[in-house]
Amino acid sequence: MPPPAHQVVDALLCPRWVLPIAPVNTALTDHSVAIDQGRIVGIFSQAQAAAQLSPRRRVELPEHALLPGLINAHGHAAMSLFRGMADDKPLHAWLQEDIWPAERRWVGPEFVRDGAALAIAEMLLGGTTCFSDMYFFPEVVAKVAVEAGMRCQLAFPVLDFATVWGSGPDDYLRQGTALFDEYRNQPLIATAFGPHAPYTVSRKTLERVATLSEELQANVQMHVHESTQEVDEALSGSGQRPLAMLREIGLLNPRMQCVHATQLDGDDIGHLAETGSHVIHCPESNLKLASGMCPVAALQRAGINVALGTDGAASNNDLDMFGELRTAALLAKGMSGDATALPAAEALALATINGARALGLEHCLGSLEAGKWADIIAVDLSDLRLQPVYNPLAHLVYNQVSHRVSHVWVAGQACVEAYRLRTLDHQTLRRRAQHWASNIHTAGYQ
Repeated sequence: MPPPAHQVVDALLCPRWVLPIAPVNTALTDHSVAIDQGRIVGIFSQAQAAAQLSPRRRVELPEHALLPGLINAHGHAAMSLFRGMADDKPLHAWLQEDIWPAERRWVGPEFVRDGAALAIAEMLLGGTTCFSDMYFFPEVVAKVAVEAGMRCQLAFPVLDFATVWGSGPDDYLRQGTALFDEYRNQPLIATAFGPHAPYTVSRKTLERVATLSEELQANVQMHVHESTQEVDEALSGSGQRPLAMLREIGLLNPRMQCVHATQLDGDDIGHLAETGSHVIHCPESNLKLASGMCPVAALQRAGINVALGTDGAASNNDLDMFGELRTAALLAKGMSGDATALPAAEALALATINGARALGLEHCLGSLEAGKWADIIAVDLSDLRLQPVYNPLAHLVYNQVSHRVSHVWVAGQACVEAYRLRTLDHQTLRRRAQHWASNIHTAGYQ
């Protein structure tokens, strides 16, 4: 009898370690990941791969850890062009004295195109394959992301006042629902509602968002309980904490992504747990703006899904998700007084499967499992500064490794190969960023 035919696959990735994320705390050696038509075929031992597969391309990664691409669940991509412009200020002064005036002066489609491209390049080079963006001109960000081959959720802005992108709630919702329709069948793009915050969006407008979200089955991402000032002003104005109000109008549900959540009491945590809402933790931005600290350990004990985001580079000042998950792990330990709080495997989950779950994409992203999109990264751990490697999971969390991301694939397509961008031009990005910096600096920032 002739030998059984081998399954032909597009690529076989052969690293030293495979970190599938699910099951949790797993590091496989002598295994490979097979990719075909943009999706993961499966994880195979070397013997199984030799016996069953015929790859069109074999990628040897002898000192690398292979894991799902990181998911940056909250940010403002175009604000990369404001990086370092307004440092060392508290949140509301930072917004009112620097950021909002700068946005009125500078933000338009060209600014958003160049800023988003710069951010996407930074994220890809650091191992992020999917991001959520809440900013003006989301239609521009969508085009840049598709051209770069990167996956994103666009949380289009909704506010009660006019901005560079719209005249008010009616205009924002009209443009946003049109964007939803335009990208409904684009696998790289998901559209969500992005009401800015309880202090910039009225209850009436939020009720409209809740209705439309239910009709479209679309996610909602919102800055919630970001500072004590926000909560205090809500209590003095309406007598309600913001999360209680959001629950009352039906916005707390499994489609809701609550960003920051640094000011939570027991009732707040109960509301989040009972409704299946998600929390997006942005530790470095919160620390820099002195906004407070998200009680991650308490949220996890309550069964609440916690994902991770960088926020914008104007308040971080980078989009390094490996750095963010390291900060998250250390902060959870320091806040709780418990060295076992948020161990390495759980920290990695925040940036992978938990992020996918928060975005409603856990069926196709966040872990290396058969049938999911091949959004995969390789991290080279051969650097002398990373030796020795006892536990690759812990290494990725507690060491500085973002500069060691050597390969990035989104849906099986190479976006970074041998540390170099494949879908964006490095020199063009640098030149455009310097152009904006020169103009903004000459004008005195505002």
